[in-house]
Amino acid sequence: MKSAALYLATVLIWGSTWLAIEFQLGDVAVEVSLFYRFAIAAILMWAFVLVKKLHMQYSLRDHGFFALLALFNFGLNYLVLYWAQNYLTSAMASIAFSMLLLMNIINTRLFFAKPIAKRIYFGALLGVMGIASLFWPQIQQFDLSNGALVGLLLALSGTFVASLGNMVSVRNSQRNIGVLQGNAWGMLYSALGLAAYVLVSNVELTLNAPTSYWVSLFYLAVFGTVIAFACYFALLKNIGPERASYVIVLFPLVAVVLSTLFEGFEWQANTFMGFSLVLFGNAIVLTPTRQIKAFFAARNLQQKSSVPS
Repeated sequence: MKSAALYLATVLIWGSTWLAIEFQLGDVAVEVSLFYRFAIAAILMWAFVLVKKLHMQYSLRDHGFFALLALFNFGLNYLVLYWAQNYLTSAMASIAFSMLLLMNIINTRLFFAKPIAKRIYFGALLGVMGIASLFWPQIQQFDLSNGALVGLLLALSGTFVASLGNMVSVRNSQRNIGVLQGNAWGMLYSALGLAAYVLVSNVELTLNAPTSYWVSLFYLAVFGTVIAFACYFALLKNIGPERASYVIVLFPLVAVVLSTLFEGFEWQANTFMGFSLVLFGNAIVLTPTRQIKAFFAARNLQQKSSVPS
């Protein structure tokens, strides 16, 4: 029951953050919004680790990887994804981001020499076909000035950067660095880095924004950053990374439903096809071959038993 509650919380929160990001766009510069978000998250994370008296002293080399974690997982990836949502609905951006699963597998092979199972190639092909189907109208009229294609390229770039951050996280775990400690340092470095970027770029550090902006900012910082990551990492511990990773398959469902309700996201034939292919491809990637064979064996047995003799 505890794992089910954690799972539901993670899916609902991360699925809804895509819509919340929409309220962050327009009134305040993206880099300023991200500075606010990670400054709040860093303060909360550090308050938690200090109250819990967790070990927070690490080598200079480890701090270098904390800085990389900040850049890839808590900085540049979000910056690019926020830019992407200037061109895409939250639904389309979330579906594109679900390609993180495939990028993680490929990068794990490149950086840690982990072999890739054959089913993953098939799942990856379905994922690519799904993205192509979603953006088929824009692909038919290929033009880099097309807003949707620009958004797609940005979303996939941000997803790739996030995948690199995941590889840094794997490295930190292999060094027995606690997830909470690593995230606390990463979020702190992210807030400092974003502050420096804001100062250098001469972007206005404004506080003049509507209530919807501040409510969504609080939601993204507290729920989308601190609570959702805590729930997800608790799931990793309770049920393992393979089963916990199904969050990546399920949260686009929440994002698409919310986008349909609040953004007027319109479903077309290519939308149904693309969304289904992406979800199915990710599910195949996550499901071990033995479970797939067992599923079809059970179906065949059920069909045979239902046939009258």
